[in-house]
Amino acid sequence: MQKIKNLTEGPITRQLFQLAVPIMGTSFIQMAYSLTDMAWVGRLGSEAVAAIGAVGILTWLTQSISLMSKVGAEVTVAHSIGAQNTAEAKMYASHNLTIGLLVSLVWGALLFAFAHPLIELYKLDAEISAMAVEYLRIVAAGFPFVFLASAFTGIHNAAGQSKIPFCVSGSGLVLNMILDPLFILGFGWGTAGAAYATWLSQLAVVLLFVYQVKVRKQLWHDFHFFVRLKRSYTFHIVRLGLPVALLNSFFAVINLLMGRTASTYGGHIGLMALTAGGQVEAIAWNTSQGFSTALSTFTAQNYAARRRERIESAYRTTLKMTSIFGLFCTILFVFWGTEVFSIIVPEANAAMAGGEYLQIDGYSMMFMMLEITMQGLFYGTGRTIPPAVISISFNTLRIPLAIFLGAAGLGVAGVWWAISISSILKGIVAFIWFRILEKRLWRS
Repeated sequence: MQKIKNLTEGPITRQLFQLAVPIMGTSFIQMAYSLTDMAWVGRLGSEAVAAIGAVGILTWLTQSISLMSKVGAEVTVAHSIGAQNTAEAKMYASHNLTIGLLVSLVWGALLFAFAHPLIELYKLDAEISAMAVEYLRIVAAGFPFVFLASAFTGIHNAAGQSKIPFCVSGSGLVLNMILDPLFILGFGWGTAGAAYATWLSQLAVVLLFVYQVKVRKQLWHDFHFFVRLKRSYTFHIVRLGLPVALLNSFFAVINLLMGRTASTYGGHIGLMALTAGGQVEAIAWNTSQGFSTALSTFTAQNYAARRRERIESAYRTTLKMTSIFGLFCTILFVFWGTEVFSIIVPEANAAMAGGEYLQIDGYSMMFMMLEITMQGLFYGTGRTIPPAVISISFNTLRIPLAIFLGAAGLGVAGVWWAISISSILKGIVAFIWFRILEKRLWRS
């Protein structure tokens, strides 16, 4: 076994930060792909931003589905490492990569084939719809790279090697930042240029992961990427990863419907505020997700080793860190939302609309961080269904609540309040649920 970190011994806080900081960096880098595209496309006008924003919800759905292999790897590989079973860890790693590739090929083909009817759901102008369809079909061709990168990231996180995904993703971002202005403005390709830049950057990321594993041998000497699937391994990965993929996919579908509601009340400016504002909001989400993933990996190894006291200490440390950052984001969004949003889309009316979204959503930041922190505990113990139930239930509530508040006179602001209220409820329920479950975990 090469450079696999044992998290069942040693200083807890240092191990958490060594895991979490690169994971947060990787999450911010992934977010920066979309922000970079938005920032450069924003120079073309709010119509172009609305076009890639519409596709952004579908690419978000794609990232959500890819979480089946990512979380499947983080839990199964980490459990195997914690149990000191190297052969099983390698087999689970290979299965996650194979499953990710197969699913990506089917999913990418579906989105490519049904691009027109999917974009038509937004009821956008014909010119904006045409840009969105072209953008979607280009990025769909690169979805296998997205899925493989996600699985590679999960495997490295499970092995305590979170710095490698950070460095690899960072390299892809640098390439994307170079290609975006060149393709979008230099070559005059517009929104299609942003798609081509993303496609090439994702390919580069996968090639760098292959180099790390095969040439530098950062994991195991005799590791095979793809294998013939075995029922027991496949079933276990799907059982753990599918609820996570479903909850995030359902979240993306709900956001798609929320996008249509926002478009109904606020036109393309309302849709733009939701999609671009969601990218800004991801600052808080990605920070808490970094700590949550680190907590999940740490919990998985120590749960397999029956080290309860280390898990409880790690949870308290994680909650303190995410709470501090949640408070910072609340203050930033509530008091300076318009200024923050104007960095992405400088048009005055767009910045005002996006600022209102961030201000209202800012009130839920602390609770969103609480929910995602609790997810790390659930996932690390192999309980991936409770977070799915919580997320699906309260995200579903957003649709009728948004329609009710919008019709009651709040207009598009009612959509923003529906998002904020449901996020607050998710955080509270997740905390209570795990506390109820906790006593049974150590008897199993």
